[in-house]
Amino acid sequence: MKEPARVVVKIGGSLYDLPDLKNRLEALLQTLGSAIVWLVPGGGELAERVRELDRIHGLGEVRAHELALRAVTLNAWFLRALLPLAEITSALPWERAPVGSYWLLDGFAFWERDRHLPGTLPANWNATSDSLAARVALVSGATRLILLKSISFPEPIDWIAVERHGGIDPLFLSFVRQNPSLEVEWINLRSELAGAPGPDDAPAPH
Repeated sequence: MKEPARVVVKIGGSLYDLPDLKNRLEALLQTLGSAIVWLVPGGGELAERVRELDRIHGLGEVRAHELALRAVTLNAWFLRALLPLAEITSALPWERAPVGSYWLLDGFAFWERDRHLPGTLPANWNATSDSLAARVALVSGATRLILLKSISFPEPIDWIAVERHGGIDPLFLSFVRQNPSLEVEWINLRSELAGAPGPDDAPAPH
């Protein structure tokens, strides 16, 4: 029997203010069919507040990085309120996960497990939740990584241009290149799967 696809979906923090975010996420998950899905929350406004506190108080890269990852974990609990069937976990046992199930990443706990392994995320602001999602895809053996964002880029995606415009962090492509078989997709969730166009000008760095 063919194994179900393993998919990582990064949910950009810029999408959290969408009143119908629950419906849009559920619609996306339906399109993934029998795949086993790991949902990686973005840091959103919480991570931005950590950046501001770091600028004000000089928290240091390691402490600020840990706090930003805790923001990712808090956002996982927010998303679970929208998607109550999703369990929060730091390590997904793919071989025992039910077909068609989806899981929310505890970002801080995952990094705690992963931090001493080769190639882990560096503890600095160059690594946002985009790179976290790419790292999750790499270590989990996922074959597909979907970035849900609030802006659009012309097809086919020029990833260097996306990085230059701040759509992904500076380390994202280095993680993606470590897994040549990984299929990476970009979806503007503000306009797609919603039945009507949405604004394309909201920032989506996380």
